[in-house]
Amino acid sequence: MMHNPNLNNPKATLPLLERSPHMQQDFLINNLPVNKAAPGTFHHDAFLQDHPNCNPKDGIFLQLTEFAEDPRIIKTHLPFSLLSPSLLETCKVIYVARDPRDVVVSYCHFARLLNILDFVGSMSDFVEHFIDNTLLYGPFWTHLKEAWYKRNHTNILYCFYEDMKANPKAEILRIQRFLNVNLTESQINGIVHYTSFQEMSKRKYKWDKGSDILDINPKILNKDGGFFRKGVTGDFKNKLSEEDIQKINEWTKENTGDMEDEFKYKIK
Repeated sequence: MMHNPNLNNPKATLPLLERSPHMQQDFLINNLPVNKAAPGTFHHDAFLQDHPNCNPKDGIFLQLTEFAEDPRIIKTHLPFSLLSPSLLETCKVIYVARDPRDVVVSYCHFARLLNILDFVGSMSDFVEHFIDNTLLYGPFWTHLKEAWYKRNHTNILYCFYEDMKANPKAEILRIQRFLNVNLTESQINGIVHYTSFQEMSKRKYKWDKGSDILDINPKILNKDGGFFRKGVTGDFKNKLSEEDIQKINEWTKENTGDMEDEFKYKIK
């Protein structure tokens, strides 16, 4: 919507982590058993090729964020409490929440798929980690609430994955108004199609092309799918046991008692 409304920007072929950097990625890759930002790896060498006067030790992705085309599109999984206190005074933030039962299914698959995470336990084991807040980027409810209570700020747009799936065009129009961009009906329709799960999964090579960070477990890939698995809502009914569903339902009720009906309705 910001940099490729006509779907003809040649930079769209660049790996996603370069087009829209994860601002926390340096911390993650520098603390892996094998440093994926060390000399000889894709991101280290590609970064130096494009920015020969920069030092990768100062943070590859932090610097990619700095060099990103204005207006910068920056991703993060971090909660508001780990971001700049002045964030909403200087940036527009689109926050996406999702039903925790679907989150745990998707997250478990991701943790099994990526060798850098290499989760080998059962789904029930992962549910326990999720509820106990012992996973990366948690605690889940603290994360969501920090954004929820800021949702009336003019510079935050609080979105739900379920709404994006149910009516993607309506959500893209909401985002257009929020970003103050003026797109034509044809551009909007093109973006709706281009960002559909079916179309994005066809371009999946662009997510990890040349990257040694997204080192995939081939057994999980062949058994359960890759980075693009299903892209649906409600799949938890097929993946979670009744006991695990009940655990998450009770956990959700405990943690949303002080939240408005609007939020509870979205994740019922």
